[in-house]
Amino acid sequence: MKKLLFLAFSAALYSCNSGIDETSAMSETALAENIKTLASDDFMGRMPFTEGENKTLEFLEAQFKEIGTEPGNEGSYFQDIPLVNITTKATREMSVNSPSGSFTLKGFDDYVVWTDRTEEKQSLDKADLVFAGYGVVAPEYGWNDYEGLDVKGKVVLVLVNDPGYRATDSTLFKGKTMTYYGRWTYKFEEAARQGAKAVLVIHNTAAASYPFSVLQNGWNTSQLQMDTRGKEVANCDMVGWVTEPTAIRLFEAAGYNKDLLKTADSKDFKPIDLKTTISTSMTVETEYNNSKNVIAKISGSKHTDEYIIYTAHWDHLGVGTPNETGDSIYNGALDNASGTAGLLELAKAFKAMNPAPERTIVFLAVTAEEQGLLGSEYYAFNPIYPVEKTLANINMDVLNYYGKTKDMIIVGSGQNDLEDLLIEAMSSQNRVLKPEPRPEAGYYYRSDHFNFAKVGVPALYLERGEEVIGKEEGFGAAQNEEYTSKLYHRPSDQFNDRWRWDGAIADLELLFKVGKEISSSENWPVWKEGSEFKSIRESN
Repeated sequence: MKKLLFLAFSAALYSCNSGIDETSAMSETALAENIKTLASDDFMGRMPFTEGENKTLEFLEAQFKEIGTEPGNEGSYFQDIPLVNITTKATREMSVNSPSGSFTLKGFDDYVVWTDRTEEKQSLDKADLVFAGYGVVAPEYGWNDYEGLDVKGKVVLVLVNDPGYRATDSTLFKGKTMTYYGRWTYKFEEAARQGAKAVLVIHNTAAASYPFSVLQNGWNTSQLQMDTRGKEVANCDMVGWVTEPTAIRLFEAAGYNKDLLKTADSKDFKPIDLKTTISTSMTVETEYNNSKNVIAKISGSKHTDEYIIYTAHWDHLGVGTPNETGDSIYNGALDNASGTAGLLELAKAFKAMNPAPERTIVFLAVTAEEQGLLGSEYYAFNPIYPVEKTLANINMDVLNYYGKTKDMIIVGSGQNDLEDLLIEAMSSQNRVLKPEPRPEAGYYYRSDHFNFAKVGVPALYLERGEEVIGKEEGFGAAQNEEYTSKLYHRPSDQFNDRWRWDGAIADLELLFKVGKEISSSENWPVWKEGSEFKSIRESN
Protein backbone atom coordinates (compact mmCIF):
# COMPACT_ATOMS: atom_id res chain seq x y z
CA MET A 1 0.00 0.00 0.00
CA LYS A 2 2.87 2.42 0.79
CA LYS A 3 4.28 1.81 -2.69
CA LEU A 4 0.91 2.54 -4.26
CA LEU A 5 0.55 5.76 -2.29
CA PHE A 6 4.05 6.76 -3.34
CA LEU A 7 3.25 6.12 -7.00
CA ALA A 8 0.04 8.13 -6.77
CA PHE A 9 1.93 10.95 -5.03
CA SER A 10 4.63 10.77 -7.69
CA ALA A 11 1.98 11.12 -10.40
CA ALA A 12 0.70 14.22 -8.63
CA LEU A 13 4.21 15.68 -8.61
CA TYR A 14 4.59 14.99 -12.33
CA SER A 15 1.33 16.81 -12.99
CA CYS A 16 2.68 19.95 -11.35
CA ASN A 17 5.24 20.31 -14.12
CA SER A 18 3.72 20.38 -17.58
CA GLY A 19 7.17 20.12 -19.15
CA ILE A 20 7.89 16.65 -17.83
CA ASP A 21 7.30 13.51 -19.89
CA GLU A 22 4.12 11.95 -18.47
CA THR A 23 5.29 8.47 -19.48
CA SER A 24 7.87 8.64 -16.71
CA ALA A 25 4.94 7.95 -14.38
CA MET A 26 4.98 4.40 -15.74
CA SER A 27 7.24 1.91 -14.00
CA GLU A 28 8.71 -1.46 -14.93
CA THR A 29 8.74 -2.39 -11.25
CA ALA A 30 5.09 -1.51 -10.67
CA LEU A 31 4.06 -3.26 -13.89
CA ALA A 32 5.88 -6.44 -12.88
CA GLU A 33 4.51 -6.39 -9.33
CA ASN A 34 0.93 -5.99 -10.54
CA ILE A 35 1.33 -8.80 -13.06
CA LYS A 36 2.80 -11.01 -10.37
CA THR A 37 -0.12 -10.28 -8.05
CA LEU A 38 -2.83 -10.85 -10.67
CA ALA A 39 -1.14 -14.09 -11.79
CA SER A 40 -0.56 -15.46 -8.29
CA ASP A 41 -2.17 -18.71 -7.17
CA ASP A 42 -4.27 -16.66 -4.73
CA PHE A 43 -6.23 -15.31 -7.71
CA MET A 44 -6.93 -18.90 -8.89
CA GLY A 45 -6.63 -18.15 -12.60
CA ARG A 46 -9.11 -15.23 -12.55
CA MET A 47 -12.07 -17.22 -13.84
CA PRO A 48 -15.41 -15.37 -13.83
CA PHE A 49 -17.97 -16.59 -11.27
CA THR A 50 -15.21 -17.66 -8.85
CA GLU A 51 -13.47 -16.20 -5.82
CA GLY A 52 -10.67 -15.40 -8.26
CA GLU A 53 -12.96 -12.90 -9.95
CA ASN A 54 -13.85 -11.27 -6.64
CA LYS A 55 -10.18 -10.82 -5.75
CA THR A 56 -9.41 -9.43 -9.19
CA LEU A 57 -12.23 -6.90 -9.03
CA GLU A 58 -11.24 -5.75 -5.55
CA PHE A 59 -7.61 -5.40 -6.58
CA LEU A 60 -8.34 -3.40 -9.74
CA GLU A 61 -10.82 -1.11 -8.01
CA ALA A 62 -8.28 -0.35 -5.29
CA GLN A 63 -5.55 0.32 -7.86
CA PHE A 64 -7.67 2.68 -9.95
CA LYS A 65 -8.71 4.56 -6.81
CA GLU A 66 -5.09 4.92 -5.68
CA ILE A 67 -4.13 6.29 -9.08
CA GLY A 68 -6.88 8.88 -8.78
CA THR A 69 -9.19 7.86 -11.61
CA GLU A 70 -12.95 8.31 -11.39
CA PRO A 71 -15.52 5.49 -11.39
CA GLY A 72 -16.54 4.88 -14.99
CA ASN A 73 -20.16 3.84 -14.57
CA GLU A 74 -22.33 6.34 -12.72
CA GLY A 75 -20.32 6.26 -9.51
CA SER A 76 -19.25 2.61 -9.84
CA TYR A 77 -16.09 1.01 -11.16
CA PHE A 78 -18.11 -1.95 -12.46
CA GLN A 79 -20.47 -2.89 -15.26
CA ASP A 80 -22.59 -6.02 -14.77
CA ILE A 81 -22.33 -8.59 -17.55
CA PRO A 82 -25.17 -11.18 -17.47
CA LEU A 83 -23.74 -14.60 -18.28
CA VAL A 84 -24.54 -18.27 -17.90
CA ASN A 85 -21.91 -20.77 -16.82
CA ILE A 86 -22.46 -24.06 -18.68
CA THR A 87 -20.71 -27.11 -17.23
CA THR A 88 -20.81 -30.25 -19.34
CA LYS A 89 -19.95 -33.83 -18.56
CA ALA A 90 -19.53 -35.66 -21.84
CA THR A 91 -19.31 -39.41 -22.12
CA ARG A 92 -15.82 -40.69 -22.91
CA GLU A 93 -16.84 -42.38 -26.14
CA MET A 94 -18.37 -41.58 -29.51
CA SER A 95 -19.85 -44.51 -31.41
CA VAL A 96 -19.32 -44.47 -35.17
CA ASN A 97 -21.25 -46.55 -37.69
CA SER A 98 -19.71 -46.31 -41.16
CA PRO A 99 -19.94 -48.14 -44.51
CA SER A 100 -16.87 -50.16 -43.51
CA GLY A 101 -18.03 -51.04 -40.00
CA SER A 102 -18.39 -49.70 -36.48
CA PHE A 103 -15.75 -48.33 -34.13
CA THR A 104 -15.39 -46.01 -31.16
CA LEU A 105 -13.62 -42.68 -30.80
CA LYS A 106 -12.15 -41.61 -27.46
CA GLY A 107 -13.21 -38.36 -25.88
CA PHE A 108 -10.32 -36.04 -24.99
CA ASP A 109 -7.88 -38.01 -27.18
CA ASP A 110 -9.76 -37.96 -30.50
CA TYR A 111 -12.29 -35.21 -29.97
CA VAL A 112 -13.49 -32.51 -27.58
CA VAL A 113 -17.16 -31.50 -27.40
CA TRP A 114 -19.33 -29.14 -25.38
CA THR A 115 -22.58 -27.23 -25.79
CA ASP A 116 -23.78 -23.64 -25.73
CA ARG A 117 -27.31 -24.78 -24.87
CA THR A 118 -28.73 -24.95 -21.36
CA GLU A 119 -30.97 -28.04 -21.45
CA GLU A 120 -29.99 -30.71 -18.92
CA LYS A 121 -28.89 -33.22 -21.54
CA GLN A 122 -27.62 -33.09 -25.10
CA SER A 123 -27.14 -36.12 -27.28
CA LEU A 124 -26.40 -37.33 -30.77
CA ASP A 125 -28.25 -40.55 -31.56
CA LYS A 126 -27.04 -42.04 -34.83
CA ALA A 127 -26.82 -38.55 -36.33
CA ASP A 128 -25.76 -38.38 -39.98
CA LEU A 129 -22.24 -37.03 -40.58
CA VAL A 130 -21.58 -34.67 -43.50
CA PHE A 131 -18.29 -33.12 -44.64
CA ALA A 132 -19.08 -29.47 -45.42
CA GLY A 133 -15.64 -28.23 -46.44
CA TYR A 134 -14.87 -25.02 -44.57
CA GLY A 135 -18.46 -24.51 -43.46
CA VAL A 136 -18.45 -21.05 -45.06
CA VAL A 137 -21.17 -18.99 -46.72
CA ALA A 138 -19.44 -15.90 -48.15
CA PRO A 139 -21.38 -14.23 -50.99
CA GLU A 140 -18.70 -11.58 -51.49
CA TYR A 141 -16.22 -14.34 -52.34
CA GLY A 142 -18.74 -16.37 -54.36
CA TRP A 143 -18.45 -19.21 -51.84
CA ASN A 144 -21.14 -21.42 -50.28
CA ASP A 145 -20.13 -24.74 -48.74
CA TYR A 146 -23.74 -25.42 -47.76
CA GLU A 147 -25.23 -24.92 -51.20
CA GLY A 148 -27.87 -27.55 -51.92
CA LEU A 149 -27.33 -29.18 -48.54
CA ASP A 150 -29.97 -29.75 -45.89
CA VAL A 151 -28.14 -30.28 -42.60
CA LYS A 152 -31.12 -30.19 -40.26
CA GLY A 153 -30.58 -32.88 -37.64
CA LYS A 154 -27.11 -33.68 -39.00
CA VAL A 155 -23.52 -33.26 -37.83
CA VAL A 156 -21.26 -31.18 -40.06
CA LEU A 157 -17.53 -31.76 -40.18
CA VAL A 158 -15.63 -28.62 -41.27
CA LEU A 159 -12.06 -27.40 -41.68
CA VAL A 160 -10.54 -24.61 -39.61
CA ASN A 161 -9.17 -21.45 -41.31
CA ASP A 162 -9.89 -20.28 -44.89
CA PRO A 163 -9.53 -21.99 -48.27
CA GLY A 164 -6.73 -19.61 -49.29
CA TYR A 165 -4.56 -20.72 -46.38
CA ARG A 166 -4.51 -24.44 -47.06
CA ALA A 167 -4.45 -24.01 -50.82
CA THR A 168 -1.70 -21.35 -50.56
CA ASP A 169 -3.72 -19.42 -53.12
CA SER A 170 -3.76 -15.63 -52.73
CA THR A 171 -6.85 -15.39 -54.98
CA LEU A 172 -9.02 -17.31 -52.51
CA PHE A 173 -10.47 -15.05 -49.82
CA LYS A 174 -7.42 -13.13 -48.50
CA GLY A 175 -4.93 -15.89 -49.18
CA LYS A 176 -2.74 -16.52 -46.16
CA THR A 177 -4.46 -13.83 -44.09
CA MET A 178 -7.38 -15.26 -42.15
CA THR A 179 -10.79 -13.66 -42.48
CA TYR A 180 -13.53 -14.01 -39.91
CA TYR A 181 -14.83 -16.93 -41.99
CA GLY A 182 -11.77 -18.87 -40.88
CA ARG A 183 -12.49 -18.58 -37.18
CA TRP A 184 -14.04 -21.51 -35.40
CA THR A 185 -16.55 -19.16 -33.79
CA TYR A 186 -17.92 -18.27 -37.22
CA LYS A 187 -18.16 -21.94 -38.19
CA PHE A 188 -20.23 -22.68 -35.08
CA GLU A 189 -22.48 -19.70 -35.85
CA GLU A 190 -22.99 -20.65 -39.50
CA ALA A 191 -23.71 -24.30 -38.73
CA ALA A 192 -26.39 -23.15 -36.29
CA ARG A 193 -27.88 -20.81 -38.90
CA GLN A 194 -28.03 -23.74 -41.30
CA GLY A 195 -29.92 -25.79 -38.72
CA ALA A 196 -27.21 -28.38 -38.02
CA LYS A 197 -27.59 -30.47 -34.90
CA ALA A 198 -23.85 -30.39 -34.25
CA VAL A 199 -20.60 -29.14 -35.77
CA LEU A 200 -17.09 -30.54 -35.40
CA VAL A 201 -14.08 -28.50 -36.56
CA ILE A 202 -11.09 -30.44 -37.89
CA HIS A 203 -8.03 -29.34 -35.94
CA ASN A 204 -4.68 -28.62 -37.53
CA THR A 205 -2.00 -27.00 -35.40
CA ALA A 206 -0.67 -24.66 -38.08
CA ALA A 207 -4.11 -23.68 -39.37
CA ALA A 208 -5.54 -23.12 -35.88
CA SER A 209 -2.29 -21.55 -34.59
CA TYR A 210 -2.32 -23.65 -31.40
CA PRO A 211 -1.97 -27.36 -30.53
CA PHE A 212 -4.87 -29.70 -29.80
CA SER A 213 -3.81 -29.70 -26.15
CA VAL A 214 -5.24 -26.17 -25.85
CA LEU A 215 -8.66 -27.61 -26.72
CA GLN A 216 -8.19 -30.56 -24.41
CA ASN A 217 -7.91 -28.09 -21.53
CA GLY A 218 -11.63 -27.44 -22.01
CA TRP A 219 -12.70 -31.08 -21.77
CA ASN A 220 -15.63 -31.39 -19.35
CA THR A 221 -15.05 -27.95 -17.89
CA SER A 222 -17.31 -24.93 -17.75
CA GLN A 223 -17.91 -22.51 -20.63
CA LEU A 224 -19.43 -19.06 -20.27
CA GLN A 225 -22.03 -17.70 -22.66
CA MET A 226 -24.24 -14.62 -22.75
CA ASP A 227 -27.45 -14.95 -20.79
CA THR A 228 -29.88 -15.00 -23.71
CA ARG A 229 -33.04 -15.98 -21.86
CA GLY A 230 -36.03 -14.50 -23.63
CA LYS A 231 -34.10 -13.97 -26.88
CA GLU A 232 -34.11 -15.90 -30.13
CA VAL A 233 -30.57 -17.28 -30.45
CA ALA A 234 -29.57 -20.19 -32.68
CA ASN A 235 -27.14 -22.73 -31.24
CA CYS A 236 -26.22 -26.25 -32.28
CA ASP A 237 -26.97 -28.96 -29.74
CA MET A 238 -23.29 -29.87 -29.62
CA VAL A 239 -20.08 -28.24 -30.84
CA GLY A 240 -16.44 -29.21 -30.73
CA TRP A 241 -13.27 -30.31 -32.47
CA VAL A 242 -11.72 -33.52 -33.79
CA THR A 243 -8.05 -34.14 -34.47
CA GLU A 244 -7.01 -34.26 -38.12
CA PRO A 245 -6.03 -37.97 -37.85
CA THR A 246 -9.51 -38.66 -36.46
CA ALA A 247 -11.12 -36.84 -39.39
CA ILE A 248 -9.03 -38.87 -41.84
CA ARG A 249 -10.07 -42.06 -40.04
CA LEU A 250 -13.71 -41.05 -40.52
CA PHE A 251 -13.06 -40.35 -44.21
CA GLU A 252 -11.38 -43.71 -44.71
CA ALA A 253 -14.20 -45.52 -42.97
CA ALA A 254 -16.56 -43.86 -45.45
CA GLY A 255 -14.48 -44.97 -48.44
CA TYR A 256 -12.40 -41.81 -48.96
CA ASN A 257 -8.89 -40.77 -47.93
CA LYS A 258 -7.03 -37.69 -46.71
CA ASP A 259 -7.20 -36.16 -50.20
CA LEU A 260 -10.81 -35.33 -49.42
CA LEU A 261 -9.47 -32.41 -47.39
CA LYS A 262 -7.99 -30.84 -50.51
CA THR A 263 -11.27 -30.91 -52.42
CA ALA A 264 -12.61 -28.27 -50.04
CA ASP A 265 -10.16 -25.71 -51.44
CA SER A 266 -12.10 -25.36 -54.68
CA LYS A 267 -15.17 -23.25 -55.42
CA ASP A 268 -16.53 -26.35 -57.12
CA PHE A 269 -16.57 -28.24 -53.82
CA LYS A 270 -19.83 -30.01 -53.02
CA PRO A 271 -20.63 -31.21 -49.50
CA ILE A 272 -20.32 -34.95 -49.05
CA ASP A 273 -22.62 -37.25 -47.11
CA LEU A 274 -20.23 -39.70 -45.48
CA LYS A 275 -22.98 -42.31 -45.03
CA THR A 276 -21.81 -42.45 -41.44
CA THR A 277 -23.61 -41.86 -38.15
CA ILE A 278 -22.24 -40.88 -34.76
CA SER A 279 -23.64 -41.16 -31.26
CA THR A 280 -22.57 -39.57 -27.99
CA SER A 281 -24.08 -37.56 -25.15
CA MET A 282 -23.42 -35.16 -22.30
CA THR A 283 -25.15 -33.86 -19.21
CA VAL A 284 -25.40 -30.12 -18.62
CA GLU A 285 -25.44 -27.96 -15.49
CA THR A 286 -26.06 -24.21 -15.66
CA GLU A 287 -25.47 -21.26 -13.35
CA TYR A 288 -26.77 -17.78 -14.15
CA ASN A 289 -24.92 -14.85 -12.66
CA ASN A 290 -23.32 -11.51 -13.42
CA SER A 291 -19.63 -11.13 -14.08
CA LYS A 292 -18.21 -7.63 -14.23
CA ASN A 293 -16.21 -5.35 -16.46
CA VAL A 294 -14.01 -2.91 -14.55
CA ILE A 295 -14.23 0.66 -15.84
CA ALA A 296 -12.39 3.79 -14.74
CA LYS A 297 -11.99 7.18 -16.39
CA ILE A 298 -10.19 10.50 -16.40
CA SER A 299 -12.67 13.14 -17.48
CA GLY A 300 -11.74 15.37 -20.37
CA SER A 301 -11.03 19.01 -19.71
CA LYS A 302 -12.66 20.26 -22.91
CA HIS A 303 -14.61 17.55 -24.75
CA THR A 304 -15.89 15.63 -21.74
CA ASP A 305 -18.51 13.78 -23.79
CA GLU A 306 -16.00 12.36 -26.28
CA TYR A 307 -14.08 9.21 -25.39
CA ILE A 308 -10.93 7.21 -26.01
CA ILE A 309 -11.13 3.69 -24.59
CA TYR A 310 -8.14 1.53 -23.63
CA THR A 311 -9.00 -2.15 -23.12
CA ALA A 312 -7.47 -5.34 -21.76
CA HIS A 313 -9.19 -8.47 -20.46
CA TRP A 314 -8.69 -9.33 -16.81
CA ASP A 315 -9.96 -12.93 -16.94
CA HIS A 316 -8.23 -16.23 -17.59
CA LEU A 317 -9.14 -19.93 -17.36
CA GLY A 318 -9.26 -20.58 -13.63
CA VAL A 319 -8.57 -24.07 -12.32
CA GLY A 320 -8.65 -26.88 -14.86
CA THR A 321 -6.91 -29.94 -16.24
CA PRO A 322 -3.56 -30.53 -14.46
CA ASN A 323 -0.41 -30.44 -16.56
CA GLU A 324 2.42 -32.96 -16.48
CA THR A 325 3.65 -31.53 -13.15
CA GLY A 326 0.20 -31.66 -11.54
CA ASP A 327 -0.33 -27.89 -11.67
CA SER A 328 -4.01 -27.14 -12.34
CA ILE A 329 -4.08 -23.33 -11.92
CA TYR A 330 -4.12 -21.44 -15.21
CA ASN A 331 -2.50 -18.28 -13.88
CA GLY A 332 -2.53 -16.31 -17.14
CA ALA A 333 0.45 -14.12 -16.31
CA LEU A 334 1.06 -12.99 -19.87
CA ASP A 335 -2.51 -13.68 -20.99
CA ASN A 336 -3.62 -11.25 -19.77
CA ALA A 337 -2.45 -10.12 -16.36
CA SER A 338 0.20 -8.24 -18.35
CA GLY A 339 -2.29 -6.22 -20.41
CA THR A 340 -4.44 -5.55 -17.35
CA ALA A 341 -1.43 -4.24 -15.45
CA GLY A 342 -0.63 -2.18 -18.53
CA LEU A 343 -3.98 -0.39 -18.14
CA LEU A 344 -2.91 0.74 -14.69
CA GLU A 345 0.37 2.14 -15.98
CA LEU A 346 -1.42 4.03 -18.74
CA ALA A 347 -3.84 5.45 -16.18
CA LYS A 348 -0.87 6.80 -14.21
CA ALA A 349 0.54 8.47 -17.31
CA PHE A 350 -2.75 10.15 -18.24
CA LYS A 351 -3.31 11.19 -14.64
CA ALA A 352 0.10 12.87 -14.74
CA MET A 353 -0.94 15.13 -17.64
CA ASN A 354 -1.14 18.83 -16.82
CA PRO A 355 -3.37 20.13 -18.22
CA ALA A 356 -5.62 17.09 -18.23
CA PRO A 357 -6.46 15.41 -21.57
CA GLU A 358 -9.11 17.32 -23.50
CA ARG A 359 -11.20 14.20 -24.14
CA THR A 360 -12.25 11.64 -21.56
CA ILE A 361 -9.88 8.67 -21.28
CA VAL A 362 -11.55 5.39 -20.32
CA PHE A 363 -9.77 2.31 -18.94
CA LEU A 364 -11.89 -0.79 -19.49
CA ALA A 365 -10.79 -4.17 -18.10
CA VAL A 366 -13.24 -6.62 -19.60
CA THR A 367 -14.38 -10.03 -18.44
CA ALA A 368 -14.82 -13.36 -20.26
CA GLU A 369 -12.51 -12.70 -23.20
CA GLU A 370 -11.33 -16.30 -22.94
CA GLN A 371 -14.92 -17.46 -23.30
CA GLY A 372 -15.49 -15.68 -26.63
CA LEU A 373 -14.86 -11.94 -26.09
CA LEU A 374 -18.06 -11.73 -24.05
CA GLY A 375 -17.28 -8.76 -21.81
CA SER A 376 -16.26 -6.52 -24.69
CA GLU A 377 -19.18 -7.76 -26.78
CA TYR A 378 -21.63 -6.80 -24.06
CA TYR A 379 -20.02 -3.39 -23.64
CA ALA A 380 -19.94 -2.70 -27.39
CA PHE A 381 -23.66 -3.42 -27.76
CA ASN A 382 -24.62 -1.98 -24.36
CA PRO A 383 -22.15 0.91 -24.13
CA ILE A 384 -21.79 3.14 -21.12
CA TYR A 385 -20.46 5.82 -23.46
CA PRO A 386 -22.07 6.20 -26.91
CA VAL A 387 -20.12 4.48 -29.69
CA GLU A 388 -20.76 7.44 -31.98
CA LYS A 389 -18.90 9.60 -29.43
CA THR A 390 -16.07 7.08 -28.97
CA LEU A 391 -13.12 8.14 -31.10
CA ALA A 392 -10.91 5.07 -30.69
CA ASN A 393 -10.28 1.79 -28.94
CA ILE A 394 -6.71 0.77 -28.12
CA ASN A 395 -6.42 -2.83 -26.96
CA MET A 396 -3.70 -4.80 -25.17
CA ASP A 397 -3.36 -8.56 -24.88
CA VAL A 398 -0.01 -10.12 -23.85
CA LEU A 399 2.68 -7.48 -23.39
CA ASN A 400 6.33 -7.77 -24.41
CA TYR A 401 8.25 -9.76 -21.77
CA TYR A 402 11.66 -10.23 -23.45
CA GLY A 403 13.09 -6.74 -24.01
CA LYS A 404 12.93 -3.64 -26.16
CA THR A 405 12.55 -4.17 -29.89
CA LYS A 406 13.46 -2.16 -32.97
CA ASP A 407 10.13 -3.01 -34.56
CA MET A 408 6.42 -3.01 -33.81
CA ILE A 409 3.68 -5.16 -35.32
CA ILE A 410 0.10 -4.07 -35.91
CA VAL A 411 -2.52 -6.79 -36.12
CA GLY A 412 -4.80 -6.17 -39.08
CA SER A 413 -2.70 -3.36 -40.51
CA GLY A 414 -4.25 -1.04 -43.06
CA GLN A 415 -7.61 -0.82 -41.29
CA ASN A 416 -7.64 2.75 -39.93
CA ASP A 417 -5.47 5.80 -39.39
CA LEU A 418 -4.68 4.97 -35.77
CA GLU A 419 -1.88 3.07 -37.47
CA ASP A 420 -0.54 6.33 -38.91
CA LEU A 421 -0.54 7.94 -35.48
CA LEU A 422 1.35 4.94 -34.10
CA ILE A 423 3.97 5.15 -36.85
CA GLU A 424 4.48 8.83 -36.01
CA ALA A 425 4.91 7.96 -32.32
CA MET A 426 7.34 5.17 -33.20
CA SER A 427 9.69 7.66 -34.82
CA SER A 428 10.44 9.05 -31.35
CA GLN A 429 11.83 5.62 -30.43
CA ASN A 430 13.54 5.02 -33.78
CA ARG A 431 11.36 1.99 -34.39
CA VAL A 432 9.82 0.63 -37.57
CA LEU A 433 6.53 -1.04 -38.40
CA LYS A 434 6.81 -4.66 -39.53
CA PRO A 435 4.20 -6.84 -41.27
CA GLU A 436 2.17 -9.20 -39.13
CA PRO A 437 4.25 -12.42 -39.16
CA ARG A 438 1.33 -14.85 -38.89
CA PRO A 439 -1.77 -13.31 -40.51
CA GLU A 440 -3.15 -16.82 -40.92
CA ALA A 441 -3.70 -17.00 -37.16
CA GLY A 442 -6.55 -14.49 -37.38
CA TYR A 443 -5.53 -12.50 -34.32
CA TYR A 444 -7.60 -9.55 -35.50
CA TYR A 445 -10.70 -11.58 -34.64
CA ARG A 446 -9.36 -13.01 -31.39
CA SER A 447 -9.18 -10.09 -28.99
CA ASP A 448 -11.50 -7.46 -27.60
CA HIS A 449 -10.83 -4.66 -30.09
CA PHE A 450 -12.81 -6.71 -32.64
CA ASN A 451 -16.10 -5.99 -30.88
CA PHE A 452 -15.41 -2.25 -31.04
CA ALA A 453 -14.61 -2.56 -34.74
CA LYS A 454 -17.91 -4.38 -35.27
CA VAL A 455 -19.81 -1.32 -34.05
CA GLY A 456 -17.65 1.04 -36.10
CA VAL A 457 -15.14 2.35 -33.54
CA PRO A 458 -11.61 2.58 -35.04
CA ALA A 459 -9.54 0.05 -33.11
CA LEU A 460 -5.80 -0.52 -32.71
CA TYR A 461 -4.22 -3.78 -31.59
CA LEU A 462 -0.50 -4.47 -31.44
CA GLU A 463 1.64 -7.58 -31.38
CA ARG A 464 5.02 -7.76 -29.73
CA GLY A 465 7.96 -6.82 -31.93
CA GLU A 466 10.51 -9.50 -32.77
CA GLU A 467 13.77 -7.66 -33.54
CA VAL A 468 15.07 -7.51 -29.96
CA ILE A 469 17.79 -4.98 -29.23
CA GLY A 470 21.03 -6.68 -28.19
CA LYS A 471 19.85 -10.16 -29.19
CA GLU A 472 20.65 -12.31 -32.17
CA GLU A 473 18.34 -12.43 -35.16
CA GLY A 474 15.36 -14.69 -34.57
CA PHE A 475 15.38 -14.35 -30.77
CA GLY A 476 12.06 -12.52 -30.57
CA ALA A 477 10.37 -14.86 -33.03
CA ALA A 478 11.60 -17.82 -31.01
CA GLN A 479 10.20 -16.28 -27.82
CA ASN A 480 6.80 -15.82 -29.44
CA GLU A 481 6.83 -19.36 -30.78
CA GLU A 482 7.73 -20.72 -27.35
CA TYR A 483 4.87 -18.73 -25.83
CA THR A 484 2.38 -20.28 -28.27
CA SER A 485 3.67 -23.83 -27.92
CA LYS A 486 4.51 -23.97 -24.20
CA LEU A 487 2.67 -21.21 -22.32
CA TYR A 488 -0.53 -20.26 -24.16
CA HIS A 489 -3.58 -21.44 -22.19
CA ARG A 490 -1.46 -23.68 -19.97
CA PRO A 491 -0.66 -23.65 -16.25
CA SER A 492 2.91 -22.80 -17.27
CA ASP A 493 1.82 -19.23 -18.09
CA GLN A 494 2.86 -18.03 -14.66
CA PHE A 495 5.03 -15.15 -13.56
CA ASN A 496 8.74 -15.54 -14.29
CA ASP A 497 11.26 -13.36 -12.44
CA ARG A 498 13.56 -13.53 -15.48
CA TRP A 499 11.09 -11.71 -17.70
CA ARG A 500 12.09 -8.18 -18.78
CA TRP A 501 9.55 -5.37 -18.87
CA ASP A 502 11.47 -2.51 -20.50
CA GLY A 503 10.00 -3.54 -23.86
CA ALA A 504 6.48 -3.49 -22.44
CA ILE A 505 6.99 0.00 -21.03
CA ALA A 506 8.33 1.19 -24.37
CA ASP A 507 5.23 -0.19 -26.09
CA LEU A 508 2.94 1.39 -23.50
CA GLU A 509 4.64 4.73 -24.12
CA LEU A 510 3.64 4.48 -27.78
CA LEU A 511 0.05 3.63 -26.90
CA PHE A 512 -0.03 6.58 -24.52
CA LYS A 513 1.27 8.94 -27.20
CA VAL A 514 -1.37 7.77 -29.67
CA GLY A 515 -4.14 8.39 -27.13
CA LYS A 516 -2.67 11.72 -26.09
CA GLU A 517 -2.58 12.89 -29.70
CA ILE A 518 -6.20 11.86 -30.27
CA SER A 519 -7.28 13.54 -27.05
CA SER A 520 -6.37 17.01 -28.35
CA SER A 521 -6.68 16.62 -32.11
CA GLU A 522 -9.39 18.30 -34.14
CA ASN A 523 -9.48 15.26 -36.41
CA TRP A 524 -11.22 12.06 -35.44
CA PRO A 525 -9.61 8.74 -36.42
CA VAL A 526 -11.27 7.18 -39.48
CA TRP A 527 -11.37 3.80 -41.19
CA LYS A 528 -9.36 3.54 -44.39
CA GLU A 529 -10.90 2.84 -47.79
CA GLY A 530 -11.46 -0.88 -48.23
CA SER A 531 -12.03 -1.59 -44.55
CA GLU A 532 -15.14 -3.65 -43.91
CA PHE A 533 -15.85 -1.45 -40.87
CA LYS A 534 -15.85 1.91 -42.65
CA SER A 535 -19.54 1.79 -43.62
CA ILE A 536 -20.54 0.89 -40.06
CA ARG A 537 -18.84 3.99 -38.68
CA GLU A 538 -20.34 6.22 -41.33
CA SER A 539 -23.83 4.98 -40.50
CA ASN A 540 -23.49 5.84 -36.78
